[in-house]
Amino acid sequence: MAILVTSETRLVVQGITGREGTFHTLKNRDYGTKVVAGVTPGKGGETVDGIPVFDTVAQAVAATGANTSMVFVPPRFAADAIYEAADAGVALIVCITEGIPAHDMLAVYSYLAPRGIRLLGPNCPGALSPGIANVGIIPAQVFAPGGIGLVSRSGTLTYQIGGELAQLGLGNSTIVGIGGDPVIGTSFIDALTLFQADPQTEIIVMVGEIGGNEEEKAADHVLAHVTKPVFGYIAGRTAPPGKTMGHAGAIISGSSGTAAAKVAALEERGVRVGSNPTEVARMVAERAGR
Repeated sequence: MAILVTSETRLVVQGITGREGTFHTLKNRDYGTKVVAGVTPGKGGETVDGIPVFDTVAQAVAATGANTSMVFVPPRFAADAIYEAADAGVALIVCITEGIPAHDMLAVYSYLAPRGIRLLGPNCPGALSPGIANVGIIPAQVFAPGGIGLVSRSGTLTYQIGGELAQLGLGNSTIVGIGGDPVIGTSFIDALTLFQADPQTEIIVMVGEIGGNEEEKAADHVLAHVTKPVFGYIAGRTAPPGKTMGHAGAIISGSSGTAAAKVAALEERGVRVGSNPTEVARMVAERAGR
C-alpha cells in the first residue's frame, strides 16, 4: 500500500502544454502514473503525446474520471487553478508552482479545508510511491520500493536521503514533499497520520528546516499518536537569526524556529535526529536491521 498517490491515481495536469508541464507530465507517465488528461484553456481538443487536452478541469474529469490534479500554472493564475480543480471534484491537488502570494494561499486553504480536499504544496516536488506512481518532479530513479515513509519540507534533501537509503538497500512506501512556503495544504502532522495508518510503512523519516513551529507541533503529535519509529533531520543549523534561508517559510526570530529548538523538541519526544542526511540514513538502516 502507499499514501496519496497509488495505483488508483488518475492524473489531470493543469498547464500541460507549457514547457515544464509537458516535460514532467511525460516523465510521470513514463514511470507508470495514469496520466489521463491535461488542461490548458483555449487548447481543448489538442493532445500532448497522445494525452487529451481539455479547456477546463470539469471537462477533463467528466471525460476521463481524473481524481488527482497536478498544477503547473504560473503564480498569478495558480490559486484560481486550485479552485477550479476543487470545484471539479478532484480529491487530491498537487501544486508544484512556487511564488504564489501567501494571502492567496490563505484563501485557498480556507476554501479547501471544509470540503475535505487534500492539497499538497504549493512550491513542492510532489509525491512518489516507488514502483507505483509519481506525481510531481521527484527524480523517481533515486528511490526504491520499501517500508520507509519520507516526508519533507525540502525537495533536494528528500532526494539525498532517499538516495542514501536506496544505497543501503532500503526503499520507501511513499515520498511526500509538503513544500516550504508559510502557508501549505498538507502538514507534517497530516503526513504522519497517513503513514501511521499505512500498513506498508514501517519507519517514518521527517525532514524539517528552520522557521515556524510545524516540527515542534509534529513532535507532540508523534508522542501522542505515532507508534512507528520516527527519525528526523533539521536543515539550517548554521543559519543566522532573522534571515530568510531558501524557502519563504525558513525564517527564525530569537529562539523561535531555530534548528536547535526543533531538534530538542523532537528528541525529547522520542524522535532520533541526525546531524546530517547520511547519519539519518544510517540510523534508519540500523533500526531496519541492515
